[in-house]
Amino acid sequence: MNLANRVLGRATQSDFASDIRAVMSEAAGFAAWLHADMHDIGTSRTYYRLAIDSARQAEHSLLAAYMIGSLAAFEIDADDPMLALDLLAQARRELGEQPPATARAWLFSIEALGHATAHDAPAAVVALREAESAVIASERAAAPPWPWVFPFDDAKLAGYRALVMVRLGRADEAVAAFAESLSSVQPAIKQRGVLMTEIATAKAMSGDYDEAFHLVSNALTVGITYGSERIIQRARRFRRTYGGPMTGSARAFDERLRATLL
Repeated sequence: MNLANRVLGRATQSDFASDIRAVMSEAAGFAAWLHADMHDIGTSRTYYRLAIDSARQAEHSLLAAYMIGSLAAFEIDADDPMLALDLLAQARRELGEQPPATARAWLFSIEALGHATAHDAPAAVVALREAESAVIASERAAAPPWPWVFPFDDAKLAGYRALVMVRLGRADEAVAAFAESLSSVQPAIKQRGVLMTEIATAKAMSGDYDEAFHLVSNALTVGITYGSERIIQRARRFRRTYGGPMTGSARAFDERLRATLL
């Protein structure tokens, strides 16, 4: 960010100013993600706002929509789905009348997760259907539009469907969707830690308590090993919302959680 600011200061009136501002937007978006991983919520929001402002100054509507959508996903993670849904509507206004199919698929997937987090099952299912249609349309495109680097395909949609089903309390559908997603996509280690907390929730809902605590304990290990406060907080949230019996696995996990505070 400092480097981009210095370069922009020398090139404000040049033909390259918009490109530099787009770079600043991406850098700010990545900084927001890093602070979110550290569970530094306030700083993360600050960088997301900077990412959106920089994309708008670059007059890159697709990049602005991407950053607004990223902020919406962040707010869902922070348990504010209604704010997230408002942000998603704003992202669509940025995109205009004919957005790329990849953008539509991604935004509808986040919208489905927002509705599910707000416990609106019908709206979540409708958004998932819209995302499915957009995925089919995106398969006809030669390449995803920047700032998307990889196609938004069926496997990625299955990952979102799994998260939606966890939020809606549909354990069997969640487990099946996780299996579909992970059979095609091998997420990076921190993302795998996040997903393990979600799968653990689905397992607990289906009554497989020992497996649930095995998964969330592994997720906690990832969080501690890689210094991801985000994963550690998700593991704590799993324990707070767990309503099953007090098993040996649960007691062992409680001891591990207490150890993270000392």
